[in-house]
Amino acid sequence: MSPDMAARVIGMVVLGLVAVAFGLAWGENWAIYFGLGGGALGFLISPYLSTKLLRGLRTGITQIPSQSLIAGMLGVMVALVIAALLTLPLSFLPGIWGRLLPVVVTIILVYLGITLMQVRGGELLQLFGFSPAAISRRARGKSGSPILVDTSAIIDGRIADMTRTGFIPGQLVIPRFVLQELQNVADSSDPVRRRRGRRGLDMLNKIQKESELPILISEADFENIDAVDAKLVRLARTWQCPILTTDFNLNRVAELEGVQVLNLNDLATALKPVVLPGEEMEIRIIQEGKEFGQGVGFLDDGTMVVVEGGRKFLNTRVDVLVTRVLQTAVGRMIFAQLKDGTGRDRGDRD
Repeated sequence: MSPDMAARVIGMVVLGLVAVAFGLAWGENWAIYFGLGGGALGFLISPYLSTKLLRGLRTGITQIPSQSLIAGMLGVMVALVIAALLTLPLSFLPGIWGRLLPVVVTIILVYLGITLMQVRGGELLQLFGFSPAAISRRARGKSGSPILVDTSAIIDGRIADMTRTGFIPGQLVIPRFVLQELQNVADSSDPVRRRRGRRGLDMLNKIQKESELPILISEADFENIDAVDAKLVRLARTWQCPILTTDFNLNRVAELEGVQVLNLNDLATALKPVVLPGEEMEIRIIQEGKEFGQGVGFLDDGTMVVVEGGRKFLNTRVDVLVTRVLQTAVGRMIFAQLKDGTGRDRGDRD
């Protein structure tokens, strides 16, 4: 039974019994009518007073930026302290005023405290050397700022190696809706998608076992948003934190929304070794090139090296001289020529 249906049944029984109790004052026949009406009303409105209300409150809290939430809490505390000081003298007023004014003044002060701290809280705290952002950083402790992880980054697999290096300073946060999407991919009828999903689950399990980086599974969600990418961007804006991904489309959308993106592909490109014309290197020729006489090899990072005259040295390591480096949309290509003296039998031919 779903939580909403359980709430409906409980509300129907409780409100029905209360209505019967009221109906008995009018007579037994009225009690039946009151009971049926109260039960029907309880069945209809109970979820809106229980489960839906709690989900709405939870969603609303997750959508409030952390700085605003901290400022509002400080405003409430200050307002309650002032109200406590005023309650005692106000309670000595004669008649109903002594009971009513303390409650009214407390409500007004709490409202003013929240409003004031929301509008000018940052400036007020900075006068004392504090700010909501600084308090938020202290509350995070040693775990650092959160980094939201996308499904594509988990499936990619390189994140598992990155977490062991210690270069990521923050805490990896994987929302529950990302895990659900990963599970849906792993259960797909398409064998390719199913393999990718299961690889992602294996990588996530590997990260949890081998990484020293703290990993948090977050229950934060936006039920009014269906797309996982849109939920990630909204959550990143709310928490003011970056997204770790390899998804090009998510990268573009997040940038338009003003959200920082940590793209693993960009990092891999930036970490590729710099090769300049005139440098020497040793390369293994593993296949023929498109042009006559060319041979092709690859560096350890996957960069293609086209060697002029290298076709006759297939499956052989040769010394080459870099002549040109070409940057394309799919990556870099290095053009090289055989170094003087290369071509002699070096004993490493397969």
